[in-house]
Amino acid sequence: MNPSSTHKVYVLMGVSGSGKSAVASAVAQATGCAFLDGDFLHPRANIEKMASGTPLDDADRAPWLAALNDAAFAMQRTNAVSVIVCSALKKRYRDRLREGNPGLSFIYLRGDYATIEARLLARQGHFQKAGMLTSQFAALEEPQADEAGVFVVDISQPLDGVVADALSHIRLQASK
Repeated sequence: MNPSSTHKVYVLMGVSGSGKSAVASAVAQATGCAFLDGDFLHPRANIEKMASGTPLDDADRAPWLAALNDAAFAMQRTNAVSVIVCSALKKRYRDRLREGNPGLSFIYLRGDYATIEARLLARQGHFQKAGMLTSQFAALEEPQADEAGVFVVDISQPLDGVVADALSHIRLQASK
């Protein structure tokens, strides 16, 4: 059996400030799995654009999504479990990440605008500005029940609870 057919990649998705990086880091630490922050694969032009307060468009995201798709493929071939942080706000972005990666699924960190805005305003040293949250929610196409491979975690609970829910899902999938 090809190891990549049983290996799993979990994309922690959601708008900026939903806790993707914190949850993925905690999951990686608890499980020893591979971890990639998808923001590191953004081209310099995208980072500069976001830092200036300008939202990215689909053309900006295309090379980033291609790089993430390739990274997911490589991670799935070599690691039993991997986690990737990526906003994956639109269904077509999630579909692009799935291409050629049968072991890839999503953990959607869902929260309301007020909760996430408060978190962003408290953050320091991140290139995503709190004022861009409106554009993130406008772009968000929440996964629907008919979209396979998406597990939803409510982020209104404390971080430990969010991490526990994500770990529980990953462990359940590993036992199948």
